Amino acid sequence: MKKLSRNLTFQVLTAIALGVLVGTFFPGVGTALEPLGKVFINLIKMLIGPVIFLTVVLGIGSIGDLKKVGRVGGKALLYFEIVTSLALLIGVAAANLAKPGAGIDTSGVAAKAAETQKYADQAAHMDWVSFFTHIVPESFVGAFANGDVLQVLLVAVLFGLALTKVGPAVSAPLIATFERLSHVFFGVLGMVMKLAPIGAFGGMAYTIGTYGLDTLLPLAKLMGTVYLTMALFIFGVLGGIARYYKFSLWRLLGFIKEELLIVLGTSSSESALPRLMDKLEAYGCARPVVGLVVPTGYSFNLDGTTIYLSMASIFLAQAFNVPLTLAQQLTIIGILMLTSKGAAGVTGSGFVVLASTLAATKVIPVEGMALLLGVDRFMSEARAITNIIGNAVATVVIAKSENAFDEEKNRAALAGLILPESDTVG
Repeated sequence: MKKLSRNLTFQVLTAIALGVLVGTFFPGVGTALEPLGKVFINLIKMLIGPVIFLTVVLGIGSIGDLKKVGRVGGKALLYFEIVTSLALLIGVAAANLAKPGAGIDTSGVAAKAAETQKYADQAAHMDWVSFFTHIVPESFVGAFANGDVLQVLLVAVLFGLALTKVGPAVSAPLIATFERLSHVFFGVLGMVMKLAPIGAFGGMAYTIGTYGLDTLLPLAKLMGTVYLTMALFIFGVLGGIARYYKFSLWRLLGFIKEELLIVLGTSSSESALPRLMDKLEAYGCARPVVGLVVPTGYSFNLDGTTIYLSMASIFLAQAFNVPLTLAQQLTIIGILMLTSKGAAGVTGSGFVVLASTLAATKVIPVEGMALLLGVDRFMSEARAITNIIGNAVATVVIAKSENAFDEEKNRAALAGLILPESDTVG
């Protein structure tokens, strides 16, 4: 029992259960516990920039081949586009079959319309030009100060490529220094992860205390449909991809179960990003692949968000009795394929993308998003978990396709003989 109580999985599960109880029976207390979840997420965000930078730089430094870096990045982007497009189609099909919006009361939408206006305003200023210009930081330090994943990734790739061109006399001591820094930062990550149960407890207590389980009842069908569709996507589509590339999805999920539980408790996929990179490297994926695929995937491979957005669009059309032709639904899919990428790194990006999509279609009222405000927090867990699983599978797939997957290391990791660096130095 003493050994079990020290297990992070057990601790996080217990914390989530306690958070649900506190939020349900003492909602005021639950709402007041929001800082616990926020502080934990901020501690993780503090480490995202350095971890991505060091992982990518050390990865590219070990490759020393610009063509291989470009090939890995190209494969990843192609894979992301194919899988997220499939997720869009599945989301639209599921919403048409289940019809979760049929019979929904929309009489209270007007009173809440003001709450959705800020997302509509953000959507009005969202375009591809600003997206691409935003990727380039105003300064080297600014990328880390802002905590923008794509900006840090760009700086890291450029620094890593330059490192391969300066010659071993300069690069060797720098790489040795970065290796030592990497050990230090993963040591800090190991210490921060000990606070994961507290963060999960605060995050779950706040969610339940603020929004209440009673808010789920009017939209229970939508929630059930979204969760079921994401489960089918994970075990059907991603499971099929895993079988094709000859690895077990179940074993991968078991290996990253702690990260999934942390995401469940905090409703933030960012809370698991540094640890996921650490875990996938221990799982057998080469460091360069992990460094390039995972950070890029957090912006371009959001399977859960994509499924939710497509289903939410159809749901609102059904709720407002707006019949959509096949051409209109294909238009929605096309718009989402663009807007879901263009909102990467935008605060509240899910609602921003939805607002821009509804505004572009001009047939579904944008103010209808008010219907989703009460349950969005509860569905964010499903989105975040699906996103993290999708990126884990993508990393293994790209590693295997590049012959950059260590089968012996994988077997040792699954047997518990190899631990992630944050566990060994934390």
